[in-house]
Amino acid sequence: MSEKSLQAKKEIVEEIKSKIEKAESVVLVDYRGLNVEQLTELRKRYREANVDYKVYKNTMMRFAFKDAGYEGFEEYLKGPSAIAFGYDDPVQVAKITAEFAKEHDQLEIKAGIVDGQIVGIDGIKSLAELPSREVLIAQTLGGLNAPIQGFANVLHGTIRSLAIVLNAIAEEKEKSA
Repeated sequence: MSEKSLQAKKEIVEEIKSKIEKAESVVLVDYRGLNVEQLTELRKRYREANVDYKVYKNTMMRFAFKDAGYEGFEEYLKGPSAIAFGYDDPVQVAKITAEFAKEHDQLEIKAGIVDGQIVGIDGIKSLAELPSREVLIAQTLGGLNAPIQGFANVLHGTIRSLAIVLNAIAEEKEKSA
């Protein structure tokens, strides 16, 4: 192998490793059977969610995952493989991939990495069923707001009751006078 060719392969391995380290989550898929139109649609969905999708040779990915510290990931690197790197929301890549796989049986989810852990197809599908980050934040804020709102309602009810009692006393004194 020439020095130039070896250097080009090292650069590809380093590129993959860098993406793995920066990504919040990674999903590995087998794209066999998808036509150009379907692949274009998948790439469009990924691009809109700031997900990087690319096809690399398995040998390059094997070296990159090993260098990044993910021993054992090589068992999933069989057959044609494409990889999606999610940089913003760890759930987003799994959601897009699982949704697309439901619509197109040809797309097969192989495995992924979430929060530094290698997860199989079941883990990716479970992650895809989680609500989005925005929904989780809204639910958390709603949960935090509920006790405060309840306390405000109690105070409002107490003040209203006090106002009714004071009004009744004032009306009684007017009648007496």
